[in-house]
Amino acid sequence: MRADRLVSLVLLLRQHGRLSAAALARELEVSTRTVLRDIEALSAAGVPVYAERGRHGGFALLPGFRTELTGLNHDEALALLVAGSRRGAQAFGLGSALASAMLKVVDALPDSYRNTAAGAAGRLLIDPETDLLSRRLVDEEVPDAVAAEVLRAVFAGHRLRIRYAALDQAPQWRTVDPIGLVTVRDRGYLLATRSGEDRTYRLSRISAAEELPEPAQRPDRVDLDRAWQERGTRFRAGGDQVTVLVRMDPARREELVGTALTVLAEESDPDGRLRLELTFQDARHAEWALWQLGMGAEALSPQWLRTSLRDRAAALAARYGVPDDSSG
Repeated sequence: MRADRLVSLVLLLRQHGRLSAAALARELEVSTRTVLRDIEALSAAGVPVYAERGRHGGFALLPGFRTELTGLNHDEALALLVAGSRRGAQAFGLGSALASAMLKVVDALPDSYRNTAAGAAGRLLIDPETDLLSRRLVDEEVPDAVAAEVLRAVFAGHRLRIRYAALDQAPQWRTVDPIGLVTVRDRGYLLATRSGEDRTYRLSRISAAEELPEPAQRPDRVDLDRAWQERGTRFRAGGDQVTVLVRMDPARREELVGTALTVLAEESDPDGRLRLELTFQDARHAEWALWQLGMGAEALSPQWLRTSLRDRAAALAARYGVPDDSSG
């Protein structure tokens, strides 16, 4: 859009001081003639752009020119910069838009806040790519085209056609009525209804999306927080849930509790280890959660889980128990 391009042109001149029409054209990915028309439009709007002729000439802004965001105090400016450093927007495919918006915000801050707020924001690291053990935190990828279509349908209140791959199933096309978007730990979810029934779709599992012209069948207002909590409650109550009794190292408690659906009971043994009764979504969920803890936890019941973990450990021991003669 031309308005966005004009703002970008001003920001480029503010950042670089002076740029030729050719350089501006390259940065904005337009023709030199378009740049000249934009310069003329900015001048007509009162933006003090002037031309310098000669070998090192070009276009520049009069010294001291700045558009300011009035009413922002230092803490408000800092909050904006910190918000701009978060990765949550990636879940909705808005990462590039957020970066562009924060560039404009920083540029427009009053002099009294700009340097101190930017410096303070540089002292904060929000959601790094790795944890303390250098384990990379994997972001879910949402194609830009998919994110754009989903956003348009949600905001416009139109029906949406998506190609969705449910867990362990082949992708299928389905038409839904979008209600809203939720991000949890950098994972994006589409809340919608399908044939009148509540549905929740993970954005990373949508491989294609198409906004439809007909209006979505949805309420005019929605409490997304309440809707998310209600769906979470139904999810935890559904499926082939299993109850597990575990004896474990207290230092590993949060790891296990963080993956379980609910904690039904908890007590300490005389030796300091914890005994917990927990529920998991299904048998595979329970086995996976206990396997992650290794020697940090022992499943006391049910017996099928103990057997499954024993067989899994035996298979791993067998793989590494026989030396590989080919290694010399």
